[in-house]
Amino acid sequence: MDTIQKDLLEAVSGLHEIPAGAYNIRANGASVERNCTENIEIVTKEDKSGIEIHIKPGTKNESVHIPVILSQSGLEEVVYNDFYIGEGADVTIIAGCGIHNGGDAASRHDGIHRFYVEKNAHIKYVEKHYGSGDGSGERIMNPVTEIHLDEDSVMEMDTAQIRGVDSTNRENKAYLKEGAKLIVMERLMTHGKQRAESHFDVQLDGEDCSANVVSRSVAREDSYQLFESHICGNNRCSGHTECDAIIMENAKISAIPELTANHVDAALIHEAAIGKIAGEQLIKLMTLGLTEAEAEEQIISGFLK
Repeated sequence: MDTIQKDLLEAVSGLHEIPAGAYNIRANGASVERNCTENIEIVTKEDKSGIEIHIKPGTKNESVHIPVILSQSGLEEVVYNDFYIGEGADVTIIAGCGIHNGGDAASRHDGIHRFYVEKNAHIKYVEKHYGSGDGSGERIMNPVTEIHLDEDSVMEMDTAQIRGVDSTNRENKAYLKEGAKLIVMERLMTHGKQRAESHFDVQLDGEDCSANVVSRSVAREDSYQLFESHICGNNRCSGHTECDAIIMENAKISAIPELTANHVDAALIHEAAIGKIAGEQLIKLMTLGLTEAEAEEQIISGFLK
């Protein structure tokens, strides 16, 4: 990989070199590096672009890195990745997409990820999106995530988009069985004329399952954000969705939390708050010697952690 590709790889996955364990690194539309382990197998799909990741039951303390990087202007791709997490496994999956566009044509990556998590398994899924390059071509990412959680399984989903993505539309669907738990933390910042949409549809089907979907975002300059979250309680369950956003300059933000209770013992809560940075926060930091701009950056950085 060249310097640009290495910088993208580090930005989306924290990798300075080839990782230990299982990994599949995709660059400019092709798999360039892959490794499997005794417990984790990665195979190429035969019917469409993408991979399957099979994690054996009982696998513990292992990780899978599956970053995607695009440095070729004008490249557009759709990739289908399926994850099969065996019963009782406890693993971390680190994904993410980085696009460097130095040309005039739009570059686009659409990743469709489906997770099948078996009983008592625990998965932590980390996904980062990042854009760079001084070209006029757009950097577009449209991830789709579909989650199927079996009995007493847990999925933690940590997603972040902090810089450089001109347009993104995230579609997330989840189906939970008895005792399953879904925990989502989304962090997002837009600037310029960027547009970002996040959609969540969570079906709480099993008895005593639960979901907690939280989004924290900052919209700057002339950007636009939409957060739409629907949690449907179809059994005795608990669900919570929250959007907390800071709006600056001429940005626009829409938050649409929606709850549907189809069972008398479905306990569902939603919260949404949009506002500017509080004046007293700025003043407090400025009394410590920071400029107003520096104080804003400190507040935003802490808010998005």
